[in-house]
Amino acid sequence: MDIGLLGPLKVELSGQPVVPTARKPRTVLALLAACPNRLVPIETLIEEVWGERPPRSVQTTLQTYVLQLRGRISAALGDAPHGDLPLGNKSVLVTEPGGYLLDTRGGSADSQEFDRLSRRGHRAMEAGDPAAASQAFRQALDLWRGPALADVQRGPRLEAEARCLEESRLSILSRRIEADLSLGRHHELVGELSGLADQYPLHEGYHAQLMLALHRAGRRSTALETYQRLRTVLNTELGLDPSPELRQLQCALLASDPALDLPAEPRSRSLLRAG
Repeated sequence: MDIGLLGPLKVELSGQPVVPTARKPRTVLALLAACPNRLVPIETLIEEVWGERPPRSVQTTLQTYVLQLRGRISAALGDAPHGDLPLGNKSVLVTEPGGYLLDTRGGSADSQEFDRLSRRGHRAMEAGDPAAASQAFRQALDLWRGPALADVQRGPRLEAEARCLEESRLSILSRRIEADLSLGRHHELVGELSGLADQYPLHEGYHAQLMLALHRAGRRSTALETYQRLRTVLNTELGLDPSPELRQLQCALLASDPALDLPAEPRSRSLLRAG
């Protein structure tokens, strides 16, 4: 079974989709898919689907949804015998004491592959190989097909899962840009970072990277204007000033600090990680 959480929910068995169109059964499958090969308690499923006001017949209704999902699993399996599934669909969507478990049968999950590639990128950065890091981070980001669980009605646990995945995406995107800056790709990054600064107007890290890219592209005045815009937004929206790291970067820009032109210098690396 292959699971996709990095975009619309995707669950496939033998290459066939098993995601239902109905909202609540889809939420049940999404929560099971977000916890592959782990028991999900019945109480957790009920809270996720119905919140604090479940219907009186909630246990029966949940069982009905499980039967619907098993029907889709059976359709995906087809009529061919499967020796490794002695209970058929019940070997995939397993009933356990107190809950249910989605057995992926050794399949893949895009969120787990994202984590694996991200770790490879981090190791490459620590080893001083930004080219390999950039490649690994790009491969991780290419797994995304849109906002996490974009087509699922989310309760508290799936909402937290989607938020965590999105934070991980933004973090890896920032690390990929850091690697590309170390490789001297500042000219090609200016456009991307300008878009990110507009999309995330309170994200100091993207603004810091944009300022550095602009400086290295010979646009110091625009870099300083970027700082002033961020300062205004932070003060207006949150009543805050830019972080000490960002103020340090501004001072370095005003002084034309040559350390900003040396991607491998620890000082310039620390300036990049503001926010």
